[in-house]
Amino acid sequence: MGALLDAKAVHGGRSARQHLLCLAQLSGIPARRVDEVLGVVGLQNVARKRSKGFSLGMGQRLGIAAALLGDPQVLLFDEPVNGLDPEGILWVRNFMKQLASEGRTVFVSSHLMSEMALTADHLIVIGRGQLLADMSVKDFISYNSADFARVRTPRATRGSARS
Repeated sequence: MGALLDAKAVHGGRSARQHLLCLAQLSGIPARRVDEVLGVVGLQNVARKRSKGFSLGMGQRLGIAAALLGDPQVLLFDEPVNGLDPEGILWVRNFMKQLASEGRTVFVSSHLMSEMALTADHLIVIGRGQLLADMSVKDFISYNSADFARVRTPRATRGSARS
């Protein structure tokens, strides 16, 4: 299993490549895999730069690269698009879909229901420690949406209208 829990959990003085090399060595993963995942997430051009200068989006990509190091079949991303610009959000969304299309299971923890509607196939909604929903996105939206909208206006008082 690979996980992105906190993209900022990187020593700022290390380069992206050094960070991933440390993780790879600790897990017995060959060093060549580091360069592969840097390419997969589009960080090969900044691989030797210190991570403290990375934008939020670059940090997210580095965290995703770390999650992919072991080539896991199951991935867990915690709030992967929080704070990203629209381009970064689109990249993460499409990348998660690509991983799922490869046959991997991708779990995403998020409070952004609009983003999940664009990303996920199946939702599990948990609130206050209770399972609130376990269904397809389509069913969830249908179940939690009304087919009408009620509009209320203040009632006009007699004599207040002028001709």
